[in-house]
Amino acid sequence: MTPADDLDSSCEQSLTPAPTVVLDTNAVLDWLLFADARMAPLASAVTDGRLRWIATARMRDEFAHVLARGLAATRRADPAVLAAAWQRHCHEQPTPPPAIAARLHCRDPDDQMFLDLGLACGARWLVSRDRALLHLRRRAQAQGLAIVTPEQWRPQ
Repeated sequence: MTPADDLDSSCEQSLTPAPTVVLDTNAVLDWLLFADARMAPLASAVTDGRLRWIATARMRDEFAHVLARGLAATRRADPAVLAAAWQRHCHEQPTPPPAIAARLHCRDPDDQMFLDLGLACGARWLVSRDRALLHLRRRAQAQGLAIVTPEQWRPQ
């Protein structure tokens, strides 16, 4: 078994041919909390099953932590409803092995988990507005991962 086989086996494979996307925390907030119109095409693709959104438990915990810091309350949103939406639409994956970090390194350690998951699971897109991730666009694209803003995301 090669290291690449190990990476692929750490990701849940879908029986459907829907392409895979990783959303950073702010993209998820834009979609589920703020109902940002710029996320509408992508959100529609996820909810319709044309796109498969993947994340890890750590990403889910970060989302919950941000909501618990008062963000949900300022929007008068119920964190339980947002957590249920996460569970309904997200396909949680195991955390990729540390070897992924050596493939492409993000200067913001908090964003590394999104990059690692996208690379390990062969995601087609990583959706983010984060400058540290967007800075890696060209290098990530060479490895098959397109890092795009919500406005730039287009189904292929």
